[in-house]
Amino acid sequence: MTSAAVEILGLGLGILGWVGVILACGLPMWQVSAFIDVNIVVAQTIWEGLWMNCVYESTGQMQCKVYDSILALPPEVQAGRALTVIVALLGLVALMVTVVGAQCTNCIRPGKMKSRIVIAGGAIYILCGVLVLIPLCWFANIVISDFYDPTVPSSQKREMGAALYIGWAATALLLFGGCLICCCSCSQRDESSFPVKYSAPRRPTSNGEYDKKNYV
Repeated sequence: MTSAAVEILGLGLGILGWVGVILACGLPMWQVSAFIDVNIVVAQTIWEGLWMNCVYESTGQMQCKVYDSILALPPEVQAGRALTVIVALLGLVALMVTVVGAQCTNCIRPGKMKSRIVIAGGAIYILCGVLVLIPLCWFANIVISDFYDPTVPSSQKREMGAALYIGWAATALLLFGGCLICCCSCSQRDESSFPVKYSAPRRPTSNGEYDKKNYV
């Protein structure tokens, strides 16, 4: 596989990861109600997200309510909001930077500057993956700690929702895509850094001497 194809593959993975982060940010299923012990009432399922809480009833109806106050939110929710929004904006920047410096575009002439721009785009994708991993692991740690805490009532215990798994998958795509872009650009830069030497053939003239035009 050529370096251009690997670069396009990395860009595609980065775009998929970016879309996954936006999807995980908007979904309300970061925490879902756990049905354990005496909590056997399954008529309602509670979903808790970064922006709203939803109650899904067994009849198929769902009611959602947006959080009234931002300052009253737990610190993990505030951090999750901030980091996911930052990652969504950085993902757009990484997309534009990578497209400008990609081998399949002619926005910039081929050279060291073009490869550096692509490396910067891949590095931004990697940064996005690291940033979005913070709220995901924070939420997962809180959910697991509360689930095994005997002092927490069974009705208040939660399980990890689908948004966390989507976020982790998006993180893997961002990290892998960013690494592909950076490695491909670095290898291309190393290959182009070797100077190419040309030598003219030395042909003797009729008098047995070498022609001076063969020398530069």
